[in-house]
Amino acid sequence: MKKANLAISVGLCALALSNCAEPTGPNTQRGAVTGAVAGAVLGGIIGHQGGNALEGAAIGAAAGGGAGAVYGNAQDQDQRRRYHNGY
Repeated sequence: MKKANLAISVGLCALALSNCAEPTGPNTQRGAVTGAVAGAVLGGIIGHQGGNALEGAAIGAAAGGGAGAVYGNAQDQDQRRRYHNGY
């Protein structure tokens, strides 16, 4: 149980710091990092219930990173479109 609490604490700290590291950076990169960290934390928690915390964290990180990158990329494209259209 202590390992799970440690993993959750480290994941939440990384999530909080990743958004502060480069506030003007591309949304795609920030979305991927944030999604991967959140997915790893949630996957680790869910996997821990079944006895496979590490496997759950890895799968969660991959899924969360992909989803975060897709969402961030959509935001980047929207910003580019608004810039070019003068909004």
